[in-house]
Amino acid sequence: MTTYHFIGIKGTGMSALAQILHDSGEKVQGSDVEKKFFTQEVLEEKNIPVFPFSESNIKQEYTVIAGNAFSDEHIEIQEAKKQGCTFYRYHEFLGEWLKQFTSIAVTGAHGKTSTTGLLAHVLDESFPISYLIGDGTGNGHVDSKYFVFEACEYRRHFLSYEPDYAIITNIDFDHPDYFTSLDDVVDAFQSMADLVKKCIVACGDDEELQKIHTKVPVIYYGFAATNDFQAQNVKETEAGTQFDVFVRNTYYDTFTIPMFGNHNILNALAVIAICHYEGIDAEYIKKLYSFKGVKRRFSEKRLGNQIIIDDYAHHPIEITATIDSARRKYPGKQIVAIFQPHTFTRTKTFLQEFADSLSEADVVYLCDIFGSAREESGKLTINDLQERIPDCSLFELDHAEVLQEYQDSVLIFMGAGDIQKFQKAYEDTMNTSV
Repeated sequence: MTTYHFIGIKGTGMSALAQILHDSGEKVQGSDVEKKFFTQEVLEEKNIPVFPFSESNIKQEYTVIAGNAFSDEHIEIQEAKKQGCTFYRYHEFLGEWLKQFTSIAVTGAHGKTSTTGLLAHVLDESFPISYLIGDGTGNGHVDSKYFVFEACEYRRHFLSYEPDYAIITNIDFDHPDYFTSLDDVVDAFQSMADLVKKCIVACGDDEELQKIHTKVPVIYYGFAATNDFQAQNVKETEAGTQFDVFVRNTYYDTFTIPMFGNHNILNALAVIAICHYEGIDAEYIKKLYSFKGVKRRFSEKRLGNQIIIDDYAHHPIEITATIDSARRKYPGKQIVAIFQPHTFTRTKTFLQEFADSLSEADVVYLCDIFGSAREESGKLTINDLQERIPDCSLFELDHAEVLQEYQDSVLIFMGAGDIQKFQKAYEDTMNTSV
């Protein structure tokens, strides 16, 4: 029996995949930097060994899986190839592993993590399943009927998969360090759609998705009457959102989700559509209401009179959706956005769009841009974004107490970098002052 060694095991996808193999009875270990990441807590709970990077971690009989963030020059990758280990990149191994199951890929520019989590939650109530969620959550089962997984479009890595089904939430221009244009993104999703074996569930309200041509049946969902699955009669309550679902213009059932905002209704519709296609009874699908969410997607806590929200939003569309959800859930409360841009290329490409979306908050604070190892900073600074947002301030770690004045408000910490350190600095300030 081989040992699976993960190079960069604290990455969200890598951590989830390691958990899946561990739960399936495989021997798993990994290596990474010593810095603490939110993904490692569950690795420790499952007693999966994690070592500092070193050539000595590699043994010839190991199967080595490397995270995509690491170049071929990495010391452990070099050692693995030197010793002739069986070697995969993350997406290559995942593409092989999922062939054992009825696989459902969840992809799209926005919403794929939340939708993957929502689908896994519903199916897990009815079947033994395996799932891989992009928030670092993974679960494996030797008798899985379904394998639900998040499929990322970055660098066209999702072309390593040939899923039975695919949910496509939307198509939008992102990852400007790789994709050259929106047409380039559409081309990538077209190539991915060509690999799906049985059926695609797609958001019919998305204009770019209408450009995709498929060899398999497509089920469309959305708010427009032209969709196969349509949401109508939306009602918001203190507990969440209720809506009726019509299947090809015929009333199907009424569902409730514990979230707010049209984007969450669309995510739920995608799950309802694919479960309906697979013949799952509506009473099981209604388990949507008990969904607890995924990590770093509108994750809430109370701190005194304030609501603190941690969210992964790093694209203007996502920022708008997160602020909208907060306004719907907490009408009348002041919304304070604390945002850390992720990568210089994305910030430069969407500079005005970021300014417009952030301006939908009542108060805006900006943290320094979180750079990427793949790019150079150039001349862009956080001040370039600040200049486009009226009355916007910079947020400093050593002056985190400035947020204390926003009592009875909603504070949203948003970003895909290390925005959590800014949130922690503020929470430590609050705890000290109590």
